Amino acid sequence: MIEKGKVPSMVFWGPPGSGKTTLTYIIAEKMNANIKRLSATGSGVSDLREVIKNARYLLKNKNKSTILFIDEIHRFNKAQQDVLLPWVEKGTLILIGATTENPSFEIISPLLSRVRVYRLKPLEPGYIRKIIEKALGKDEEIKRLDIKIENDAMDYLIKISGGDARVALDTLEFAINVLEGEKIIIKKELLSSILQKQILYDKGGEEHYNLISAFIKSVRGSDPDAALYWMARMLEGGEDPLFIARRMIILASEDIGNADPKALQVAVAAKEAVNFLGMPEAGIVLSQATTYLATAPKSNASYVAYSRARKTVKENPDYPVPLHLRNAPTELLKEAGYGKDYKYPHDFPDQFIKENYFPEGMKKKIFYNPQGKGYEKKIKEMLKSLWKKR
Repeated sequence: MIEKGKVPSMVFWGPPGSGKTTLTYIIAEKMNANIKRLSATGSGVSDLREVIKNARYLLKNKNKSTILFIDEIHRFNKAQQDVLLPWVEKGTLILIGATTENPSFEIISPLLSRVRVYRLKPLEPGYIRKIIEKALGKDEEIKRLDIKIENDAMDYLIKISGGDARVALDTLEFAINVLEGEKIIIKKELLSSILQKQILYDKGGEEHYNLISAFIKSVRGSDPDAALYWMARMLEGGEDPLFIARRMIILASEDIGNADPKALQVAVAAKEAVNFLGMPEAGIVLSQATTYLATAPKSNASYVAYSRARKTVKENPDYPVPLHLRNAPTELLKEAGYGKDYKYPHDFPDQFIKENYFPEGMKKKIFYNPQGKGYEKKIKEMLKSLWKKR
């Protein structure tokens, strides 16, 4: 597309330091296009209108394309994005947006339908190494110095950068400035002292949902080690521990249920303890609860049962409650037959009497099917002994 000079409007979606801005400038240079850069955090509608005005002039009078590069485009509000629509549609300018957030959540549908979305991934270790080596060999300020990076220091810098070229280059530059002199040897100890790992996490963005999803699936899959890893990622990234605790309560019922009724108690207790303690001690509580839930027997029978019951309620009329199941708090209601012929289970052997508890005219349905694991095994045997045909 670049070689043919037919680059469409597009959005580069990827993590920091993956090359979104660099790629935009490469495209502008190859196309010999005018490029205007705006930051969504400091630009408004008036700035956009000025760029559009100039783009129309250049296209009409000089046949020169304009690339409007909007950094952090996800921070543009709806009104700002609306301004771009007709000009992107007409091709008056080529919009290139850069975002670390999922465009599906942050960019309005009409604009999203007019651009192509390209997802950039974190740079692989080999590419980070090439970028560092290129900087050492071609940067005018650096190449005049005698710089050596020890092998373990290079490996550490590549690893800790997390696929972010900007982190790698900034750290390299900082290390060189710290050491000074014409002969510089960069050691791992120096890098670890000037670089503190930043956890990739955005509590309001896609990574928030990705990590909690991985955590839940690990617990559901009975892998306590993976679950602890994802939990630590969230907590180290600044996630609210109560958010994790609340999700664990849901999981305790949805994925464990009556296979281990204590799971819900553990999850609720963990939530209360987390609320009482706060971080960092809350992490210890969450770790205990996580390992308990991950190693507990699993059953989604209660969750499935509720889903089936809801479906039945939605697809059927609201049957009246049978008279014998109604309460009769007044004489008038007793005379109307409320509670008549109700059989009190405690008056019968084993505290059970076979009775129809469904509405009249409604076919009996089985919503709850215990799966026979953990405590549900006892429940299954009990129901089978009481309800022979169940």
